[in-house]
Amino acid sequence: MNAPAGFIEVDMSRYFKDHYQVIIIGGALAGMSCALQLQAKGVNDILILEKHNMPGGLATDFVRNGFEIEATLHEMMSIGTKDNRLKVGQFFDDMGVDIDWLHVPECYRAVLPNSGLDVTLHEGYENVAREIDAVVPGSYEKVHEFMLLCRRVYDSMNILSVTHMSKVQMLLKHPDFVKTVGYSATEVIEAFGLPEKAVELLTPYWIYVGSPMDKLPFTIYAFLMADYFTGSYVCRGYSHEMSMKMQKKVEENGAQYEFRQEVEKILVKDGRAYGVRTKQGDEIHCDYVVSAPYPNKVYTQMIEPLSEVPEGAVKLVNGLELSLTPVSVIAVLEGTPEENGLMNYSTFSGETMDTNKIMENYNNLTEPYNFITTICLNYANPDCVPEGYTQISITALVPSTPFHSVTEEEYYDLKRRLANEMMESYIKISGVDFRKNIVEIEITTPMTIAHYLGAWKGNIYGFSHDVKNHAVARLQMKEQDHFIKGLEFAGAHGMSGDGMGPQITNGRAAAKGILDDLAKKEAEAK
Repeated sequence: MNAPAGFIEVDMSRYFKDHYQVIIIGGALAGMSCALQLQAKGVNDILILEKHNMPGGLATDFVRNGFEIEATLHEMMSIGTKDNRLKVGQFFDDMGVDIDWLHVPECYRAVLPNSGLDVTLHEGYENVAREIDAVVPGSYEKVHEFMLLCRRVYDSMNILSVTHMSKVQMLLKHPDFVKTVGYSATEVIEAFGLPEKAVELLTPYWIYVGSPMDKLPFTIYAFLMADYFTGSYVCRGYSHEMSMKMQKKVEENGAQYEFRQEVEKILVKDGRAYGVRTKQGDEIHCDYVVSAPYPNKVYTQMIEPLSEVPEGAVKLVNGLELSLTPVSVIAVLEGTPEENGLMNYSTFSGETMDTNKIMENYNNLTEPYNFITTICLNYANPDCVPEGYTQISITALVPSTPFHSVTEEEYYDLKRRLANEMMESYIKISGVDFRKNIVEIEITTPMTIAHYLGAWKGNIYGFSHDVKNHAVARLQMKEQDHFIKGLEFAGAHGMSGDGMGPQITNGRAAAKGILDDLAKKEAEAK
């Protein structure tokens, strides 16, 4: 194929070897975490193929008229302080990826006018119990014990994710995990007999995993609560700092990282992946393939030949429900945060805390969204914009389904309407109409995600967690769901689910699959 006028056509095949040990499709956080974990264990013959001209996927930023603007990261979990690292922070340290973490000043402000609540909660399990008790008197003991239960489940999940135990051992060493594993967040909370307002104040984080509380497994909710209330962080150089430093490190360690290389096919023979074919037509062979594309796309479009896709793989993806994806307004405002009515880093606000009603509202495009998340980055990263300006994002995490029927002619008017409604929703709370101060603005929808990432149906949050399908169940079913040898998945669709922190864990899990297979082969060879 001839290059367009003015461009030089380059034969990329000269950049590729005939064979690699591992090819990673997608150079985002999970793919690069997989590479780093492999390299730490001596697997260095790695090729990473990224469709864009920058690493990181949605862990990125963009520049508009001199303003550098964070694209996606609200908070990073499992980092910890320098003296007390948690698992994600420890991973970065161990891998030699030095990120300048900035501590987020609070967990969230919850503004629920219909319940008469406007409360800001801070990290620390005793702190949150006291702060809730201040507005719901008499709730301290129950809230504190509830948070401690979340922490015990969190600790158990961190151990059980890497340590195999019999059911008897689990019961003896992790009784709270075993007792709660089959229950929803609502069922466990109800067992504590907490007042309704206390429950409402403990609910806002549900949106970051996207299942209503009566469907959300308590184990997932407990992990989320224990992690966030330990403290959250952002990168001084935006999420792009994390992506760039990870990419630099994997290359320093010997990986080959190639940009603008979209993979169209995963080559399979006799039930085992043996290579990929890029959009430019390069066929590259390997021992293992790690896929960022969703299993939905891989098993229906990317495996070549499709006859190599087992029936069970198609049944699996047909039975999985996609989680949420963002509709966001991202803007730079003239004036300080206070002048624009922004008093907190993170604010959850809405008409209701009934998560079923929120999801019902999110499943249509005719009504304004009734629950939003507002982030003012200045409060965590004062240098994110020049002095006298404000960086803000307002987000509703919604199913992509309602957008599937939106036509091209309708799209631009729709996204402008949604953006204006979301801004008006926050303005009602702050009392300050900041729209006149907008200097730069971007609006993202599932279409934006699909266009930029090629993510399945514009989804970035993987598969929905429910009591039948969540991280614990996925871990137990890992072997049964491994349909093609030599093929691992690393992304939001992985076992640990969505969010930037879990992407690190998902990448490491993909690396473990490869390392376990290599160890098995070595044992068989002996």
